[in-house]
Amino acid sequence: MERVPILKLGDILIISIQIDLEDQSVLALQEDLAEAVVAHSARGVIIDITAVEIVDSFIGRMLATIAAMSRMLDAQTVVVGMRPAVAITLVELGLSLGGVRTALNLEKGVALLDHVRGATP
Repeated sequence: MERVPILKLGDILIISIQIDLEDQSVLALQEDLAEAVVAHSARGVIIDITAVEIVDSFIGRMLATIAAMSRMLDAQTVVVGMRPAVAITLVELGLSLGGVRTALNLEKGVALLDHVRGATP
């Protein structure tokens, strides 16, 4: 099973999804991320899905689950790099990804996290 790498940039963790996610790799990612958020006292998680061309309800639920898990560990989640077709599919599937902020690219995602953190003590 291939694991998704988790990169650290200051107090932000960056996950760039470059592989097709299967059940086991998603469960491993969720576990790895929870441990990394705590170990690094991360305040933000950015999930880069630029390489993701097709989503289904499984991927949508995975993004929402990661966001909820991160929130419980005091980290905000931003999904970046969403293609128009992916956004359309998520809407058609009825997946609003509640609690997940989005940004067009990594740079805007980092700026969004900086803004959110500046707005709250």
